[in-house]
Amino acid sequence: MGVTYKYFGAPDGATAARVPISMRPEELGGDELGQGMFTKIKPETVAAMVLTGIEGVPLHRVPPLELVVLHPDYAVVKLPMTVVDPLRGVGEESVGAAAFIWSTVPDRGGPRDAFTVYQLLHEWQDFSHRLHEAGHQAYCLVWP
Repeated sequence: MGVTYKYFGAPDGATAARVPISMRPEELGGDELGQGMFTKIKPETVAAMVLTGIEGVPLHRVPPLELVVLHPDYAVVKLPMTVVDPLRGVGEESVGAAAFIWSTVPDRGGPRDAFTVYQLLHEWQDFSHRLHEAGHQAYCLVWP
């Protein structure tokens, strides 16, 4: 079956911690990625590929995710703003280059071809704009 990840925005950790209880979009401030992007792509992978592929940060310098809630049935983690912010100002060339780099890295359950990764990065770019406009931070709900 595997683990599922849902990315969303919230103004703070307390609000993000309540999300798994209700899962109502209005409590997420209406800025869910793709109205609730459910994916098999780990937040660690997203963080690493944005920071290495777009920002040029060495893999060993990618900051860890912050655990917000650890429950027997789920967890909520916060993605560092250093992962979300770079996507707001990046151009097409950088998105394309990052997509190509990501497509060459094996990621079980994740996108494999560069075009799929390119589309995903554009969704993330839209998400980062919505988060910024709402003054929210990026979180990920993780559950089996």
